[in-house]
Amino acid sequence: MWDDIYKQMQLRHANLSKYACRDEEAIYLKKQEKDIRSSYFRDIDKIIYTLSFIRYQDKTQVWSRKSNDHIAKRMIHVQLVSKIARTIGASLGLNEDLIEAAALAHDLGHVPFGHEGEYILNDLSLSVGEGYFNHNIESVRSLLFIENYGQGLNISLQVLDAIMCHNGEFVMGEYVPHKKTKEDFFKEYYDSYQDKEVIKHLCPSTLEGCVVRISDIIAYLGRDIDDAIRLHILKKEELPTAITSVLGDNTKDIVNTCILDILKNSYNHNYLKFSDEVYQAIKDLKKFNYEHIYAKALTNEEKEHLKEMFQTLYNTYLKDIETNNMDSPINYSYLKHMVDDYKNNNTAKRIVIDYIAGMTDEYFIKEYERITNGNN
Repeated sequence: MWDDIYKQMQLRHANLSKYACRDEEAIYLKKQEKDIRSSYFRDIDKIIYTLSFIRYQDKTQVWSRKSNDHIAKRMIHVQLVSKIARTIGASLGLNEDLIEAAALAHDLGHVPFGHEGEYILNDLSLSVGEGYFNHNIESVRSLLFIENYGQGLNISLQVLDAIMCHNGEFVMGEYVPHKKTKEDFFKEYYDSYQDKEVIKHLCPSTLEGCVVRISDIIAYLGRDIDDAIRLHILKKEELPTAITSVLGDNTKDIVNTCILDILKNSYNHNYLKFSDEVYQAIKDLKKFNYEHIYAKALTNEEKEHLKEMFQTLYNTYLKDIETNNMDSPINYSYLKHMVDDYKNNNTAKRIVIDYIAGMTDEYFIKEYERITNGNN
């Protein structure tokens, strides 16, 4: 019976494109026992039950500490990416399970307070000799070395690679997958800590990974505009007509235009491509968003205070580990439950960075208040 059920599950992939990554191609770092689920379908299940996935619900997308229940958090963003990516994937005959797994996990390594928090933690990490910090690399690290109490999870290399290469900050007009070995993947992963240029040139090994990367861009451009308008930081009429005449001026139209343009220019090809007109409009809109939205997400005073908060937490936790202060949550709530391999194979500095990176905004603030009120 179980074999019949497995075959039924596999029927969903009967009509995949010749460019799709099939389940039998999945590469795992550990032996994977067979059950009724196909490979990437199981990866989805592993991901949605992680502790870092749960913490999406209170992590900043763009706007922090805004009293408006209709502003997107990180949880909403990853679901939008997943939906957009699965729409493109289904239309092109690609493996939707691989796409969904990578889309749902792509931001697991995002730190509290979004990209501003990431910039601060990157500077802090460099200052203590732990290399560059990038949220996409930390997402992979979370699945490989932090989740499951430091034992990691057995996630396919294709999903891990799509996560690592998802960074939507680097927009391109065309995305062509580059095949990789396990050794290629880990070289890129480890080199990213030492060379800041590596992150700029990462390219997914599958067309599904390319879909996730392009969907990340599509998902945040329009939604961030809608949120900025809702918060009265931006007026719709401020959007340049040269952009809106091509893409539209709201999430629905921008997403629809981008998806249809991708499909028109990519169908039956082993690449994803925007038309020149849409690609230029996306670049222009991204630039506009940075100048008129992201640059206004926090004031300079708020940024400086946030730096001080990160530094305070880092200094406190590092001292707590070094003095074995069991009244500190980094010891009694985190390290106490981690396996010896995690504790023995990472510096105290790296452990503190992992701990802070995994925090929700609310927990970060509570910990800062606890420490500064002298309750540590």
